[in-house]
Amino acid sequence: MFQTTGGIGQPHEMLGIVNATAHLMLSSETIDAFESMDQLFVEVQEKMAERAAANGADGIINVRFNTQTVRMQIAPKFLVVTGYGTMVKLVEA
Repeated sequence: MFQTTGGIGQPHEMLGIVNATAHLMLSSETIDAFESMDQLFVEVQEKMAERAAANGADGIINVRFNTQTVRMQIAPKFLVVTGYGTMVKLVEA
């Protein structure tokens, strides 16, 4: 399963959009542990690959990510990563 932030120069059929989200609650002791965001990107990529494979895709093109830091009034801070892209199936020309 390949994922790319661009297109591909190979014939393909678009199968639709795939997306996934991962989040992490930061405790008061780790409130500034933004390096944890790296693992969230990996989780999102893995979830997207699983969902794309379940739909018969060979890969995902034009992958994009959104990141958020969400503060609740009383609860700790959350790091949130959402990814999305276009599922494709490679076809022979």
